[in-house]
Amino acid sequence: MKIENKLKELGIELFPGIKPIGSYVPFVQSGSLIYISGQGPSIMGEYTRYLGKVGEDITKEEAKEAAAVTAVNLVSILKDAVGDLDRVKRIVSVHGFVNSTPDFTEQPYVINGASDLLVELFGEKGRHSRCAMSVNSLPLNICVEVELIAEVEQ
Repeated sequence: MKIENKLKELGIELFPGIKPIGSYVPFVQSGSLIYISGQGPSIMGEYTRYLGKVGEDITKEEAKEAAAVTAVNLVSILKDAVGDLDRVKRIVSVHGFVNSTPDFTEQPYVINGASDLLVELFGEKGRHSRCAMSVNSLPLNICVEVELIAEVEQ
C-alpha cells in the first residue's frame, strides 16, 4: 500500500513547511541518507500541549502520545525532503529525548509512540535502531524531542 494511502487510512495529516526554532535546517541529505533535525510535539506549529516533565506534569501515556505527534512532524519533514514517501527505503535510526524527572525510567515506553507510528506507516521498512534517553530539560519545555535518519532511493 502506498504511504499516502496509509496516511489517509490512519487519519494522519502531514504539515508541510515545518520551520526550525533555531539556527539550523529541518533536514540534510548526504547521499541516500536524510538526517532530520530533532522535532517536538507541535501541532501545526503550536507548542501548547505536551509541556512539562514526564513523571511530574505529564503522564507516560501523554508523553507516548506526544512522541507519536512528533513522529508525524518528522514524516512531514521527510516528505518535504523527498517529495514521495514511497522513495523511503528504510527508517534507519531514531533518537528520542524525554524531558523527565530524575526517577522516571520508562523512556523506551514513551519513545515507542514514535517508533510504533513509523512501523505502522512504513511496515518492515519502518523498523529502526533507536536510542531513548532522559534529559533534564528540552526547548520550550516540551516533554519529548525525536530525530530521525532515513535512507531513500536515489
